[in-house]
Amino acid sequence: MDIDSLTIKEIKQINQLLKGSAQEQSPYKVGQNYFIRTVTHHYTGKLVRVTNKELVLEQAAWIADDGRFADALSKGTLNEVEPFPKDEPVIIGRGAVLDAVKWNFPLPSEQK
Repeated sequence: MDIDSLTIKEIKQINQLLKGSAQEQSPYKVGQNYFIRTVTHHYTGKLVRVTNKELVLEQAAWIADDGRFADALSKGTLNEVEPFPKDEPVIIGRGAVLDAVKWNFPLPSEQK
């Protein structure tokens, strides 16, 4: 394929194919609340953006101590919470993410 000879229409078609495959590969759902574990920290927050290298959360909190992990995920109980300032997005490098699960409880917003 000679890239220099592509038409605008062909470039648009390729772009649409690439956009569709990138969206299908991502398991993250923008607008969903998550509990995210990284190699050093745990976070809760509402996912507002996914890029190739970052996750962007709003209403985020650093979870300094999640207590018993199964209880945290099944009951929403957390031992120690440090909220980030309101209206400040938190950017997490995707390379540091170990796992992420839906957080089916109100996001913690008070220091605990």
